[in-house]
Amino acid sequence: MTQTIRITQDGHVATVTLTRPDVRNAFNDEVIAELTQAFTQLGQAQDVRAIVLAAEGKAFCAGADLNWMRRMADYTREENLADAGKLAQMLRVIYECPKPTIARVQGDVYAGGTGLVAVCDMAVAVEAAGFCLSEVKLGLIPATISPYVIRAMGPRAAHRYFLTAERFTAQEALRIGFVHEVVADEAALDAKVAELLAALTSASPNAVRECKKLVQDVAEREITPALIAQTVEGIADIRASGEGKEGVQSFLQKRKPAWLES
Repeated sequence: MTQTIRITQDGHVATVTLTRPDVRNAFNDEVIAELTQAFTQLGQAQDVRAIVLAAEGKAFCAGADLNWMRRMADYTREENLADAGKLAQMLRVIYECPKPTIARVQGDVYAGGTGLVAVCDMAVAVEAAGFCLSEVKLGLIPATISPYVIRAMGPRAAHRYFLTAERFTAQEALRIGFVHEVVADEAALDAKVAELLAALTSASPNAVRECKKLVQDVAEREITPALIAQTVEGIADIRASGEGKEGVQSFLQKRKPAWLES
């Protein structure tokens, strides 16, 4: 298998970089397999507290690779089901990764590439980046990425951009909530990502992991007695945990918590 990504680690931060700038970091079955494996392994790594998803070149990700699309054009429905299932698994692995994730968007994002941005917990983009859900122009729909993209931009924006395939700016992506920050250039991009990473790695690793799961479990659910009971159990469990006790004690004793020493 040809390596399509690069994994580096600096302290408690791992960076997964798409390394196919010649094809605008478009993904194919190899990219999907390598990203799935990378986020599975990094999610389990004890010394990793945060993960950045980045890309080389002028584009962040242009969606599906053209050669891959040519092969898919001759697939049977059963082959398409198997192929789409692997993409869906990759998206879910990144979305449910126990470690917090940041999309470092240095360039354009098209079609399935928007799914990669949407499955990350946070996204920061340069001003020049453009976004487009272009599937309908090809007679397709953004089905596999839709659960994550709709959660990220909201159904109202999805109605427009899924249906029109319009290109929209980074500022529009910020307005609709698809990205969290827009910065002037790559130097500012690195500075903002570093700022977010500093916040993530200074917090309790266990609390960050549980907070991520909390958002996914609670978002858009009806507030029922069962949900309230689940949140009550959640705070009781975290208070009784080792890091929960250490965090409160270190605050009261005006000292650094143990997780900052490791």
